[in-house]
Amino acid sequence: MAAKKVLAEIKQDLEGYVGNKIRLKANRGRKKVMEKVGVLEQTYPNIFVIRLNETKSIRRISFSYTDVLTETVELHVMNDEQEVRIEGNKA
Repeated sequence: MAAKKVLAEIKQDLEGYVGNKIRLKANRGRKKVMEKVGVLEQTYPNIFVIRLNETKSIRRISFSYTDVLTETVELHVMNDEQEVRIEGNKA
């Protein structure tokens, strides 16, 4: 039950930042780390979507709230010269 509550809190935190610029760092395994800047486009019950504006195209990637909880994905919301980190381990 506690895990569901934490996941709901992460989702609620992210919902307040829809449309904001996000800096993300995702561990893709085997020493592969992806660092990108995008816009938090939408939150859904189990996932959230980030839009990346790359040189030739627009790409969307999705992650689950569990990725934030397990720190597979680190999110930093960029607001007016400051960054807010979205954390999953709320003790």
